Amino acid sequence: MSLITIEPRIKRGGIIRDRVAITSNYAAAYAAKDVEVDVVAAYPITPQTPAVEKVAEFIANGELSAEYIPVESEHSALSALIGASAAGARTFTATSSQGLFYMFELLYIASGLRLPIVMALATRAASAPICIHGDYQDLAAVRDSGGWIVMIASSAQEVYDSIIMAYRIAEDSRVLLPVMVSYDGFLMSHTTEPVELYDLDAIRRFAPKKIDRPILDSRRPITMGVMAVPDWYYEIKYQVIDAMHNSMGVIKEVHDEFNKTFGRNYRLIEEYRIDDADYVVITYGGIWGNTKRAVDIARKNGIKAGALKLRLFRPFPTDDLVRIVEGVRAIAVIDRAVSQEHQ
Repeated sequence: MSLITIEPRIKRGGIIRDRVAITSNYAAAYAAKDVEVDVVAAYPITPQTPAVEKVAEFIANGELSAEYIPVESEHSALSALIGASAAGARTFTATSSQGLFYMFELLYIASGLRLPIVMALATRAASAPICIHGDYQDLAAVRDSGGWIVMIASSAQEVYDSIIMAYRIAEDSRVLLPVMVSYDGFLMSHTTEPVELYDLDAIRRFAPKKIDRPILDSRRPITMGVMAVPDWYYEIKYQVIDAMHNSMGVIKEVHDEFNKTFGRNYRLIEEYRIDDADYVVITYGGIWGNTKRAVDIARKNGIKAGALKLRLFRPFPTDDLVRIVEGVRAIAVIDRAVSQEHQ
C-alpha cells in the first residue's frame, strides 16, 4: 500500500482540508460523512464494525445530520436502506462475510428497483472454520448478484475516494444502480494510513445531492416492486443489464473528473511497469503494494515483469484488460478468494 504525498495538491487551490492517520474502515466513515448521507443502517460484524461505529459517532456528535437505524440483522439493514433510498434518501451501510450473505436476497431487490445505495465491504473469509481475517470469498459469492457495481480499493485513501465517487456513479440517471466498495479485512480495515480529506465544498460540488429518478412520494404516488410476469420480468432485468453496460462509460467520466478535481490518477485498471513487460501479474486489493515490490525484484533479476491492478470488478473491464496484455508472453492471476474452482 503506497503513501501519497500531499504538498503538490496543497499548492493547487487548497483542495485538501486535512491529512489524517486513519484505517480503511474510518476512511469509509469519513467519506459517508463528507458526502452527507441521509440514512445509515448497519449491524456489527468483524472486521467491518468500526466503520459504522465511526459514522454513529459522527451523528451523535452533530458532525453529520443523518438518521442512524440500529437494526437486528444485516438483512434488516439493507431492507431499511431499500425503503429509505426508494423515498429519495442518500444511504450507506457496511458489512463483511456472513453479514453480506445474510443480505443476499436484498441485493437483487436493491438493483432491481434501481436504487443508488452505497455499501462498504471489509472482505472476510467465510466460515467454517470461523475466521475473521481477510479473504475475498464474500465478494466472490455475490459478484454476479443482479446489478451491483463493484470497486476494489488498495489503500485507505482509495477507499475514501471510491466511496465519494460511488455516489456520483450510482445516482447518475444513466446508471441508477447500487455500488459496493471493497477492501481487505484487517490488512486494510484495521491498518492506519495517511489519508487526505478534501474540502467539503469541493466534494459537494463533485457529488451533489440530487433526485433524478422516480421515488416514493405521497404527492405523486407510484408503485415499486410490483409483480411481473415473465415478459415484463426479463424486460426489467435487461434494463438492469443495460444500465450496467452503460455504467462503464459513466465510471470513466467520473474517474476523469475526480482526477482533475482532486489531483489523483484513478483508472479502471492500474498499470505498473507494463510497457515492455513479457510477464504480467494481475491482482486486486491490498496486495497491490506487495505485487509492485515483487515486480521490482523480478526486474533486478533480469525478468521483464509488470503488474495490473483491477480497480473495477463489475462491470468487468474486459476490453481494457485485453488491450493492455496484448502481446505479453504469460499472465499470472492472484485471486484473493479461496475456491474449489482454483484447485
